[in-house]
Amino acid sequence: MNVCIGGTFDILHRGHKQLITTACTIARKHGTVFIGITRGNLAKKKQVVHSFEQRKKAIESYLVQQKECPRVLIESLEDKYGPSVNGDYDVIVVSPQTKVVAEEINRKRSKKGKKPLEIITIPFVLAEDGRPISSTRIRRKEIDENGVVL
Repeated sequence: MNVCIGGTFDILHRGHKQLITTACTIARKHGTVFIGITRGNLAKKKQVVHSFEQRKKAIESYLVQQKECPRVLIESLEDKYGPSVNGDYDVIVVSPQTKVVAEEINRKRSKKGKKPLEIITIPFVLAEDGRPISSTRIRRKEIDENGVVL
């Protein structure tokens, strides 16, 4: 199965790692994982701190530890859909926050006569305080990358 995920991945945290690990697990035997990282205006909207290259390197470093993810393609996303509308994918892995985008992608795929992607929504990874881990909360120094309250 070919799997796609996308995001800003500004500060790689436990939630991002869960998203990547889930995609890798699904694609483990025969598939490829496409990881789209926002760039340009799409990234600017999110108050990104790190460059595209830094965010890509952080993901690559994490992937080295993930032995069940042998085939990965990492590219920039200039819009929120990337190649998922036209690409040869079977599954999209999202968080509850981005599920609506996956549904939009499937509507666009349907209009083009392409099969819909199976949408797998993983739950938010929660910090010690019971709230979702996010790069925004990490930037505000509320929590660290593992969800430990600071």
